[in-house]
Amino acid sequence: MQARLGHILVVDDDSINRALLTKSLEAQGHRATAVDNGFAALSALESDPPDVVLLDVVMPGLDGIEVLARMKADEKLRNIPAIMISGVDDEESIVRCIETGADDFLPKPFDATILRARIGAGLTRKRLLDMEQERVRDLFTRFLPEPIAAEMLARSDGRPAIKPVRLWATVMFGDLRGFTTLAEALPVEQVVAVLARYQGTMGDAVLDHGGTVVDFLGDGLMAVFGAPIESVDHADRAVAAARDIGGPRLAGFNDWLRAEGLSKGLGMGIGLNSGRIMSGTLGSDRRIDYTVIGDTTNTASRIQDLTKEAGYSILIADQTRTNMTAGADELSFVDEFEIRGKQARLKLWTAEPAKAEPA
Repeated sequence: MQARLGHILVVDDDSINRALLTKSLEAQGHRATAVDNGFAALSALESDPPDVVLLDVVMPGLDGIEVLARMKADEKLRNIPAIMISGVDDEESIVRCIETGADDFLPKPFDATILRARIGAGLTRKRLLDMEQERVRDLFTRFLPEPIAAEMLARSDGRPAIKPVRLWATVMFGDLRGFTTLAEALPVEQVVAVLARYQGTMGDAVLDHGGTVVDFLGDGLMAVFGAPIESVDHADRAVAAARDIGGPRLAGFNDWLRAEGLSKGLGMGIGLNSGRIMSGTLGSDRRIDYTVIGDTTNTASRIQDLTKEAGYSILIADQTRTNMTAGADELSFVDEFEIRGKQARLKLWTAEPAKAEPA
């Protein structure tokens, strides 16, 4: 089996050791970078991250253990395997290295066969970590915008989970009007194609406005703005997304339906509500779901249901209107409505004057 090759950073203040290690690594086919102190190591790690670090323990100034500690504290560097090298036959140093997060230990003078084995194990470990991070990134980008997915990947330390937190956010529910009737008249394959087009179109709209896709409930959509990372403009983003979904995105989707000869067009109902929510992932390593729960979520769903009664395709809670940072001059007051589970009537607004199509 061909040995796995990679980029190895050698950090050693002894010029002879650096030369020997570099020559041995290059003879094995690896790309080797060599530096002679801890600060140069941190600079090299930042500018050209390696696959594995060979890190001398005893160095003047910033020693190997301090470099290791800084690596493990840095979200971008902590997953790079670190193999500590030292001529010090000191059990205490080995223990300190392991406690700080070292992956392996190589004594001086080094044996070429042992070095090859240590590097091979380190490269395998790095490959597995990269594969896991890519799996988690793929998972997060299914419902998160790319920048937020990258931040959540860093915050979660590469694990496929988002810790539950309480945030102030805006929840959106959307429902495709007339889909049930259409689905009953189409073959299964065409129903699936319609749903795929709808979910892709509206899911992209949510992501493009910085929102998070929580779930697709058949022809229904659930999204949140301002979670899992809190943002002050969550209400503005949600209103902009609602306008986009109920306007250009729905128009484009209906153009596709007509071009395919499937329907003359469908309508949508969209409800927005803002408040405290609990955001996080639930499930296991085999199945994970992102969820947003709380009274804010329940009320948003009921507001969406009221679009049928009120005759507006977009209904916005007064709480969402007052949370907008850019002002709400373009919103129009609709009426006060009774909401199941609420003692007081709720003021609702709309983002556009068009009437929703009948269910």
